[in-house]
Amino acid sequence: MYNVNSPHAEDFIDDAEILETLDYAQKHKSDRALIESLLEKAALCKGLSHREAAVLLECDIPDLNEKMKSLAREIKQKFYGNRVVLFAPLYLSNYCINGCTYCPYHAKNKHIPRKKLTQEEIRAEVIALQNMGHKRLALETGEDPVNNPLEYVLESIKTIYSIKHKNGAIRRVNVNIAATTVENYSKLKDAGIGTYILFQETYNKAAYEKLHPHGPKSDYAYHTEAMDRAMEGGIDDVGCGVLFGLNLYRYDFVGLLMHAEHLEATKGVGPHTISVPRIRAADGIDPATFPDAIDDETFAKIVACIRIAVPYTGMIVSTRESQATREKVIELGVSQISGGSRTSVGGYCESSRPDDTVQFDVSDTRTLDEVLNWLMRLGYVPSFCTACYRAGRTGDRFMSLVKSGQIANCCHPNALMTLKEYLEDYASPDTKKIGEELIARELLTIPNEAVRKRAEQYLQEEVNGKRDFRF
Repeated sequence: MYNVNSPHAEDFIDDAEILETLDYAQKHKSDRALIESLLEKAALCKGLSHREAAVLLECDIPDLNEKMKSLAREIKQKFYGNRVVLFAPLYLSNYCINGCTYCPYHAKNKHIPRKKLTQEEIRAEVIALQNMGHKRLALETGEDPVNNPLEYVLESIKTIYSIKHKNGAIRRVNVNIAATTVENYSKLKDAGIGTYILFQETYNKAAYEKLHPHGPKSDYAYHTEAMDRAMEGGIDDVGCGVLFGLNLYRYDFVGLLMHAEHLEATKGVGPHTISVPRIRAADGIDPATFPDAIDDETFAKIVACIRIAVPYTGMIVSTRESQATREKVIELGVSQISGGSRTSVGGYCESSRPDDTVQFDVSDTRTLDEVLNWLMRLGYVPSFCTACYRAGRTGDRFMSLVKSGQIANCCHPNALMTLKEYLEDYASPDTKKIGEELIARELLTIPNEAVRKRAEQYLQEEVNGKRDFRF
């Protein structure tokens, strides 16, 4: 029996419930009356259950699928406006003792060079990222208690926060490392991390165990219950995700939503973000050997259905996806993207850029400035804002502001100020011109007159006077 409140993975990710849900969705995929009622319910912006969302994902009625996309756009605009948050991954080490069959860092790969950044090398990487204009990083490292102990991660976080190069500063470090203990999560919290990110890869236990034949990650329950331990350790914001293409996408879609329901029910707040990566080519990894790969149209529909089902949650798409695909899914629900990314250890320093330690091939290879220019031409506001973390608006405090619609009074003016910082410090002439015109327009859209006037005042000040967020 499906038990959302149980702390045990096989209760809140119940295989029988997922299979029953998939069967129900298949039987009702052409039920116009039901699907119309679900879209009406979703339009209230309170979300849908995993079973209701599964019906939408299976819907085969063309006009209702178009209505679904329109609704996803409306919900995205309501909660996240036209802001798109930028970040970059920073790979610390590719030493790993796991056997993940889809990742080139797996322990049995003997021809990929193994590398671990020293603190001086991390400093060089961070300066390179600051010189691009980045303010928010996602730390990545393989699981290896000898080469990559938690103490190394904590020291690296301290190093990153300490670096102030020119006008650059990394204001928030999100962390994507292996599942660990409550005690270790508490240490990460004390180190000042933003979001703890961990992808489930697949929620199908049998498939998971086949894909992870050995190593600590092979323990399905320990991995799946990691978010519970992270939140018990004091981390307010967690980020979930699956790697689409490893398993039947319908199954993992339902499992992902069940995980979100479980966190909402037991911790009072669901995932801060949901990531939707697709499997990509890498050293020794051929996506063609994974039969459950999904096409672009299916991928876009997944994004739209997640946005409808969990309207308050941020959604992330990385440079795994092409420019064209990213443009489509940003419109349908994605609120955070990476830019100018390198997926290798030490990949940002021009003098020592390795191409032989990449975790996966990047599809969108544009510079950060090119990505910002593109976003603004599409009418989006690129944001480097981390004010909510710094002001303590995390976990249920953040979600309550999002659900009430009040978060726009913080996020929108702060986004404009961080964009202004970028334009002053890093932008190319063309990007700066487009950005200044965008800021002038966007100021007029702030509905609260007092907030708008304060934003106008701060934006007129000298750039060195507005390094700290005001909203």
